[in-house]
Amino acid sequence: MPDDSNPGNTPVDDLNSSEPQRAALGAVDTGAYDVAVSLDELAELAATAGIETVARAVQNRASPDHATYFGAGKLEEIKEMMQQAECNVFLCDEELSPAQQRRLEKEMGVRVMDRTMLILDIFAARAKSSEGKLQVELATLKYSLPRLTGQWMGLSRQAGGHYARGAGESKLETDRRYVRVRIHRLEQELAALQKRRELLRGRRNKSGVETVVIVGYTNAGKSTLMNALTRAGVLAEDKLFATLDPTARALRLPDGRKVMLIDTVGLVRRLPHHLVEAFRSTLEEATSASLILNVCDASSPECAEHLRVTADLMRDLGCDRLGVPVLRVLNKCDQMPPAQRQLPLIGGSVLISALKGDGLGDLLERVAAELPLQRKQVCLLLPYALAGSGARFREEGRVLTEEFREDGIYYEAILPLRLAEEMGEYWV
Repeated sequence: MPDDSNPGNTPVDDLNSSEPQRAALGAVDTGAYDVAVSLDELAELAATAGIETVARAVQNRASPDHATYFGAGKLEEIKEMMQQAECNVFLCDEELSPAQQRRLEKEMGVRVMDRTMLILDIFAARAKSSEGKLQVELATLKYSLPRLTGQWMGLSRQAGGHYARGAGESKLETDRRYVRVRIHRLEQELAALQKRRELLRGRRNKSGVETVVIVGYTNAGKSTLMNALTRAGVLAEDKLFATLDPTARALRLPDGRKVMLIDTVGLVRRLPHHLVEAFRSTLEEATSASLILNVCDASSPECAEHLRVTADLMRDLGCDRLGVPVLRVLNKCDQMPPAQRQLPLIGGSVLISALKGDGLGDLLERVAAELPLQRKQVCLLLPYALAGSGARFREEGRVLTEEFREDGIYYEAILPLRLAEEMGEYWV
């Protein structure tokens, strides 16, 4: 039977070796995106996983080779380059098909990992909460399922005949079945956790708690901002995906309102589909938010691209249809050249340095101004003829006090703004 801790040779432990990892990076440039910038990001991901990048290779083609990703001539060139640089890992910037990965490993004689597998490895090492671990395991198993074919190529059929099945084929089918069952169980567990999260969101909404969700590119300083505003004590490192698990803390605004500030997982361009699906329940915190803070590293030349990647994901989640307001926050402004602060990109944004505390007061003022007033705490004195309104207050809001007096029923309640205004003639 497969090992329960790592069914099907999943990529979680691919890099858990004491041998120093020296990698060559590779990509096929089809003109679909900026390969140089993407390889720089891949090198950062490698560094986060503890891999040293020592060589790079790019081939210009209309499309990757369907069998080996690179053309035959380029592949020979890469093999020679890797031998000279003493590489023991090859990292591909795009997701490889199972066949491409197997053929590249056979040709190169080293471990071949694509961008998705590398990110999964980082996520597996950094997930701390039970939900985060379940999400990573689900994404890993979905990624590895089609790659189980050929994992045991050394085991061949041991009996003759067209319908004979040997030990190797039986082992493969057993592992596939185990992985499918495990995926189903993980999806059930995450569905239950999602229902619990939705109940908590509903409870927050009923209690009149407004939420501000921090989203943005990985390593933009989201956790540092969370710590600066709330002293949350979230791990903040100068690495990609320093934290994966969402954190929620109370935050007092300058106008006296108390809101819930929620940090979320960082994003990268071309975030693997399996990861987006696995972490969708976490990211969906943004869909019920009162306000979204799109945090970006203002000192990065890719600042505009990072903002776009985040905005695209928020749109995929439906935040634009729900009308959730978004405030752009440009962090690390202390590292920006003064001239860049006048660029059109800055318009409508807030410039801060979460690490040094610059601009945090302005940010809180903008949050208070941008945050729509959705609920209001009111004192009401209703005539007994409207006694049934109490049930509506409890259903749509939260009743803090209820007193039966000679002249009517006195309520202190947090109500939706519409309902509070509807009862305006009974305000005390």
